[in-house]
Amino acid sequence: MSLPKTPSFRLDGKRALITGASSGIGLGCAVALAEAGSAVTLAARSIEKLEETVRELRQAGLSAEALVMDVSDVAATQKAVASEKPFDILVNSAGTAAHSLAIETTEKDYDAVAGLNIKGAYFLTAAVAKALVEAGKPGSLINVSSQMAHVGGIERAVYCATKHAVEGFTKAMSIELGPHKIRVNTICPTFVRTALTEPTFANPDRVKWLKEKIKLGRIGEVTDMMGAVVYLASDASALMTGTHMLIDGGWTAD
Repeated sequence: MSLPKTPSFRLDGKRALITGASSGIGLGCAVALAEAGSAVTLAARSIEKLEETVRELRQAGLSAEALVMDVSDVAATQKAVASEKPFDILVNSAGTAAHSLAIETTEKDYDAVAGLNIKGAYFLTAAVAKALVEAGKPGSLINVSSQMAHVGGIERAVYCATKHAVEGFTKAMSIELGPHKIRVNTICPTFVRTALTEPTFANPDRVKWLKEKIKLGRIGEVTDMMGAVVYLASDASALMTGTHMLIDGGWTAD
């Protein structure tokens, strides 16, 4: 009898691009991929934060470099990706939110959130995919979506709309890119404690509501996302594409 062998979670020899990598979920994903053996390129708008993180990663013996990138600037993003060797892995973690009741949403807020969460994410994913197709290489493209891509939420109509859209283009791109052995999936976190979500956690009533919705009874942490991104980036998930991983503590189980 020949026992099956567990596919490797290692990422040695792979190159990964992580946007929104100067803090929060993006930073956690960058660390996780680097620890798994990938050479990571951390991208964000602030070079100071990026350089500090890169230094720490290198001091830990990991391969890392910084790349200044504003994902909402499509032309500059496409140029930056085209100037690099193809990335085997993309973690598209740059995102924003502007919470308000739907009837109070301003056009400015809508455009800012949609411009980054949908338009920026779409064209970055397409740019990384194009480079892989032209090089004849497989890859794993991971969009950081949200549990709010699968439910609704108070004061989150615009955010929900953008994350539902991310799920849509992820599915469509996975169909087109499947023949090229390029996988496209999403990670869908619940509320995770980051700088972006601090205003929510400053409201005791909102925290009470969150803990009631999250069946495991606690707020998400960045570390809760790190194993998931390694799984999706590695051969361990070789047959997964066009789908999502809900890391929501049971929020959507109802």
